Amino acid sequence: MREKYVFNRDEGGSREQGLYTFRKRIQLTMKMKRAFAGMLAITAVTGLAFAQASPPMTTTTTLGGKAVTIKYSAPSVKGRKIFGGEGALQPDNSVWRAGANNATALHTDGDITIGTVNVPAGDYTLYVQLDPKGWQLIVSKQTGQWGINRDGSTTLDTSKELGRTAMKMAKPASLVEQYKMTLAPGDGKKTTLTLEWEHVSASVNVSAK
Repeated sequence: MREKYVFNRDEGGSREQGLYTFRKRIQLTMKMKRAFAGMLAITAVTGLAFAQASPPMTTTTTLGGKAVTIKYSAPSVKGRKIFGGEGALQPDNSVWRAGANNATALHTDGDITIGTVNVPAGDYTLYVQLDPKGWQLIVSKQTGQWGINRDGSTTLDTSKELGRTAMKMAKPASLVEQYKMTLAPGDGKKTTLTLEWEHVSASVNVSAK
């Protein structure tokens, strides 16, 4: 609402001085509004850029006539050392959230088996134990949690693990810049889940029960 100014002769000064003061106040108000709008725009752009640094991704397939879906966030290498050895973003023997942001989410409409783990229909989250001798995929009954705590430690609650299973390790032909998870098209009953990032590929068999 536009600010009104009424010049009072008891204040002293001339009508022209009053009008001048009124104009200056209006100009100052408009400058403040433009500055605030600019700050909002910068905040929105920065937030969008941060969110898109690890964009949300989905991989899905059908097993035994039932849908299996994994939702994850896909970070990029960006010149960093990701796995293995000193200075790696994801150190050996740590638990990784299998992506970024929220813990990686698994939903299955039917009962399935992932490696050696029997997974009833429902919702779960996935983590990976980064054992240098061979990764292990962890299926957790936790849902909806962030992937890591504020101190960088894992949010995995071992008391809520459904099970762990070994993964088959391989090396991609070239650098995988952006992390990806793939549920390969199956033959109706069986498929393979593959995780690829940087110079590492890890896979596990998935089948309908």
